[in-house]
Amino acid sequence: MMPSMKDLVLIGAGHAHAFVLEAFAQHPDPSIAITVVSDSALSAYSGSVPAWLAGECSLRETQIDVAALSKRAGSRLITSPAVAIDPTKRRVTLANGEVIHFDVASFNVGSTLQLPEKHGEQPPYLLAMRPLSSLHYRWQVLREKVDQFPPGSTQQVVSVGGGAAGCETLMSVMAQLRQQRPDITWQGTLVSASTTLLPDAGHLPRWLTQRALRRAGITVLHGVRGQALITGGVHTSEGELIDADIVLWATGAVGQSWLQDTALPLNQRGFIQVNKTLEVTEKPGLFAAGDCAAFNPPLHSSPLPKAGVYAVRMGPLLADNLRAACHSEPLANWKPPKRVLALIGTGDGHAIASRGAIGFSGRWVWEWKKRIDARFIARFNPPFKH
Repeated sequence: MMPSMKDLVLIGAGHAHAFVLEAFAQHPDPSIAITVVSDSALSAYSGSVPAWLAGECSLRETQIDVAALSKRAGSRLITSPAVAIDPTKRRVTLANGEVIHFDVASFNVGSTLQLPEKHGEQPPYLLAMRPLSSLHYRWQVLREKVDQFPPGSTQQVVSVGGGAAGCETLMSVMAQLRQQRPDITWQGTLVSASTTLLPDAGHLPRWLTQRALRRAGITVLHGVRGQALITGGVHTSEGELIDADIVLWATGAVGQSWLQDTALPLNQRGFIQVNKTLEVTEKPGLFAAGDCAAFNPPLHSSPLPKAGVYAVRMGPLLADNLRAACHSEPLANWKPPKRVLALIGTGDGHAIASRGAIGFSGRWVWEWKKRIDARFIARFNPPFKH
């Protein structure tokens, strides 16, 4: 007797779901019908974004071809994002109005940012670093605006968010803006709520990052929390003003807003609560991975950082557990890595490698990082035709 078909719906096309599609492409399962719903047929790989911002590679070189990957996995791709889900009736509603039934579903929809309030007639230009899927549109608008700046002027670029991503992004953006408008004096400031730079890294990686920021002409303000954009710059929680013409906002990660209207268990920041198997708390057959997921209870004393490396590490286990859930088989637990390798581009053709207390930097680290990122993207993409 033929087993009944199970409908598996992948909501979002993030890094973890790329591994799920790869797994089904390598080991097809005729009893599982897969549907992928995403806002685009191309998905940005977060590790390559700084190189693209710095002008070192094209946008296309940073993207996973979700359409081609879905085809290899024998799945159906619908380029319309999910906007609602009913866990009880097992159905997802898409932005185009389509309603899709599922037996098992998985979320890999990333995160967005809690943006600052704006006051005054001329607040600085805001570039939100998330959601990642639409960053290229926002970056293009800023680049066009920079073309109109008066020659010989001084422009202040402030990045709010002192994590590794905030440091790397600011250095990459400063490099590209200086290349685009060398006739302008560009000054950078990194605003960090933490009292130390990269609090989870060791002394040497922190020192190397501080040196790179200094070389890039970037001032670091510690223990300062940016709150609102007002005429002239960024208003801090201490009531001070940081001069700014352009503000990169890379802090305050929160879950996608549409999740608030669902019956899913969310934490205070709007992320979907999951257990060790990546299954949503008290919602059998529903899973979440990557930035949109939060462990309940936490796997560590502090939540996992919102970094692509964790979604990548979750991918293979998620693929196994989704397959197991479709066949009503036991699920495996995910164990987070104790330490991860962070490679931070500095915007000048160099990079810093950080793993625990170990740190080193150089041009060779940047070339190494580019090779790792290119290999990761090529793993999921069909070969380019020349």
